[in-house]
Amino acid sequence: MKYSEAFLTATQQLIDAGRFIDNKGWVPATSGNFSARLPDGTIAITVSGKHKGQLQQDDIMLIDASANSLDGKKPSAETVLHTSLYKRYPDIQSILHPHSLNATLISKIFKSEIVLEDYELLKALFGITTHESRVVVPIFANDQNIFRLAEQVEQYLDKHTDCYAYIIAGHGLYTWGSSVQETLRHLEALDFLFDCELRLHGVKSR
Repeated sequence: MKYSEAFLTATQQLIDAGRFIDNKGWVPATSGNFSARLPDGTIAITVSGKHKGQLQQDDIMLIDASANSLDGKKPSAETVLHTSLYKRYPDIQSILHPHSLNATLISKIFKSEIVLEDYELLKALFGITTHESRVVVPIFANDQNIFRLAEQVEQYLDKHTDCYAYIIAGHGLYTWGSSVQETLRHLEALDFLFDCELRLHGVKSR
């Protein structure tokens, strides 16, 4: 299959993001999945079972907006969690899902949500201009039925329009943005804030 220039550009951005995220220790083994939406509405996304710190061009595939493979490669089982977010938010262009230690520990301590409040670094999140802000990151129970999990996320987002990310308990974090670079900024800020909250609750995660 001949890929477009937009796909190849997105592929390199996801490869670079994977290396950065792996250097942070946020995608152990073959965990995590990353995606970027292309101008024509198709989506570049990591294939199933690849180490995210060692991604090559062939490890990124093309899907349509309904999570169907367009190039014969096998997507992650969690692809529908990406496509549902893209359908909901027309402006987002990237989704990153690592399995970071901090997000995993947060889900064990805070059962339904983690509240981030009065932190200067909240201004790293799109649209926030003051530390006097309150961001709630919901936590959903893990579920091998991804369609059921996606529906639970959808029901939450129907009622909470100011969400920046969510955690799957014992699993990992989903966050999104208007570009791969913005989503990486969100991810790095959230991980730092999670670490702050863990330390406040007596957990030293590093």
